[in-house]
Amino acid sequence: MKYLHTMVRVTDLEASLHFYCDLLGLIETSRREFPNGRFTLIFLAVAEGEPSVELTYNWDADETLDGGRNFGHLAYSVDNIYELCQKLHDAGVTINRPPRDGHMAFVRSPDNISIELLQEGPDLPPTEPWLSMANSGVW
Repeated sequence: MKYLHTMVRVTDLEASLHFYCDLLGLIETSRREFPNGRFTLIFLAVAEGEPSVELTYNWDADETLDGGRNFGHLAYSVDNIYELCQKLHDAGVTINRPPRDGHMAFVRSPDNISIELLQEGPDLPPTEPWLSMANSGVW
């Protein structure tokens, strides 16, 4: 058995691709359009051949996706948690659980999916502004 992917349903494909690709740094590894079913599947990964996140976009769906927390979260290790959190913050992404400890943070995707960020290797020394930043929302 081997892990293949996690499926996340999205309502705004462009906003989701901006978040996952431009901000988090994932790459699109494949895209499949299903005109008869009126949906698109886009697979994203940290590198070709790695486990994927499958973004499922239903073309005609008029729905509100809430409760993204009910499936848990996606987790990624990162080279520098402070630099990535700053990039996300500068792009308007709310940092729900700031990386106060230099180890872990949580953010939300445009469709309210909880994303855990973990510092690769040793924790970074606690630093401002993260050290004093309060939690917001849930993760």
